[in-house]
Amino acid sequence: MTAKQLRSRLIVGCLAAAAFAQAAERPVDPTFLFRKVADAAARPSDLSSDTCRYRPLFGAGDQETSIVKGVSRYGVMEIDPRGRSAAVRHPGEERIYFVLEGSGEIQYGGKSYPIKPSDFMYLAPGVEYSTENTSTAALRIVVIGYHVPEGSGAANAGAALQIRNASEAEKQVLSGHPPSTKYLLLMGGKDSKRDLIAAGEVLTSLFIMEFDAGGTNHPHHHMTEEEVYLLLEGDGEMVAGGGMNGIEGRHRATPGDAYFYRPNCTVGFYASPALGGKKARILAARSTYPGMKK
Repeated sequence: MTAKQLRSRLIVGCLAAAAFAQAAERPVDPTFLFRKVADAAARPSDLSSDTCRYRPLFGAGDQETSIVKGVSRYGVMEIDPRGRSAAVRHPGEERIYFVLEGSGEIQYGGKSYPIKPSDFMYLAPGVEYSTENTSTAALRIVVIGYHVPEGSGAANAGAALQIRNASEAEKQVLSGHPPSTKYLLLMGGKDSKRDLIAAGEVLTSLFIMEFDAGGTNHPHHHMTEEEVYLLLEGDGEMVAGGGMNGIEGRHRATPGDAYFYRPNCTVGFYASPALGGKKARILAARSTYPGMKK
């Protein structure tokens, strides 16, 4: 072998080794994301004001957005006593609010509506609104947004705010699910016949799961939907992903823990067997992945 041939082989070998090392170090997209509300730092958003902060968990404002596709944002808005959010209008996004604590008013489409804990509402694309805290305690609201085509929701212009309270939903066991979990069906797509509000274009289901001590909703997955779980009360083990042995991944969960699941990721929850007579409750939001049919 000549010196020239030897140099050529060395160069090729070095390039191959570098390519292999680069491939080995290349990060793989996760199948789920975990966030804790208490650890989420406030970030500037269209809602922000001197008296209103937005803490992003998933989507806009969060550091990891590569696997979050149909969900435009998911986070918690906090408004100081007697404070107010900025007025917003988002033509390419539908949003859902769920009130965690506090009371106040939302000005929507030129009308004012009172809001209280466990109220949830559909904020249509293109309608201007703002939120005011009329109390002396903090107002905290889960903000969920989904990308929709520009011009969607035009029919809602001038329509009244669609708002209900979770206490109005019947607790029920759903077919194919264990009786240890009761479902409160809050909001579904525009054609829904089972939910208190039928409005979502990308949202397919907003619901609360209430677990008995030791109860579960059984690990499962959704082929065409993204989903977010937020543990409101109680504790247990959140299921996220799994291995080739068929055993689901379990993660200790306490109130304020939030999980984003991309399509086909294993999802579920096991409530602690020692809840002291209380229930574990999860707020869940499921939505169609872009390009998929409902």
